[in-house]
Amino acid sequence: MHSRAYLLLEKEFMEYEKANIFGISLAPVGDNNMEWIAEIEGLKDSLWEGAELQLSLLYNENYNNSPPSVIFNTIPFHPNVDPRSGRPCVDFLDDPTKWDKKLTMTSILLSIQVLLSNPVLHNAVNLEAAKMLQNNYSLYRKRVIQCVRTSQHLEAFARNLEKSPFKGPSDESWPPSQTRKITTISYEDYYLTWFKIATSKAAEDFKAPVFEDPDFIGNRYEWMAMNVGKGEWDENILWISKVFSFRV
Repeated sequence: MHSRAYLLLEKEFMEYEKANIFGISLAPVGDNNMEWIAEIEGLKDSLWEGAELQLSLLYNENYNNSPPSVIFNTIPFHPNVDPRSGRPCVDFLDDPTKWDKKLTMTSILLSIQVLLSNPVLHNAVNLEAAKMLQNNYSLYRKRVIQCVRTSQHLEAFARNLEKSPFKGPSDESWPPSQTRKITTISYEDYYLTWFKIATSKAAEDFKAPVFEDPDFIGNRYEWMAMNVGKGEWDENILWISKVFSFRV
C-alpha cells in the first residue's frame, strides 16, 4: 500500500499533465514517486528565453507537511542560484516555517521559472552574478546568453546519448528508462571545460540580438496571460503571484 505522500504526488502529477503549462516538463525517476526530474525553459521575451535547465526534486514521507529538496542539475549563472550546490534561493524551500501545503510540484517549478527571469539582489547567493548585474549589465547579459547556449548544448548532448546506436536489446540499460538524469554541472565548469577549446570564439555567439531592452525584468502579468488559460489554473497562478510578489 502506498503512503499518503506517494498518493499526493501522484495526484499532483495528474494535475500537471492536464494543465499543459508552457516550458515545464516533469517525470518521476523510475517507479519512485518520491524523486522527480524536471526541465524548465526560460520565459519568452526574457533574457533566459531558449534555456533548457534540468532540476531534481526529492520528497520524503512527511510531504506535504514539509517542502521537497530542489536543486538545479544544470546550474545557471544567476544571483539566486547557489553556484556550487545548484540550490535555488526560494524562501519557502529554504525555511520550512514558510512552507504552504497549497504548493504543488507545478507551482514550485512555476515560481522558479519566474524567478529565473526576475532575479532578487537582496541576499543573493551568487555574489558574482549579483554584482555583475548591478555594475556591468552588458557583461551580465553576455554571461547569461552564454549560459543559455550551454544549457542547450547539454540538452542536445543528452538527446544524442539516448539515440546512441551502440545501445540495443542486449544492453542492461535497454529499454531506456522513462527519464534521463544529467549529472549536476555548473555553467562555469562546463564553460571552462568545453568552450575554451571550441573551434569558434564565444564572442561570435553574442552578435545575435537576443534581448533588445536593457531593462530585462519581464512583465509577469503579460506572461501569465500568455501561458495560462481560463479556469482553475488562473486562480492558482494568481494565488502564487500574491504569495511570491516580493520576488517578482
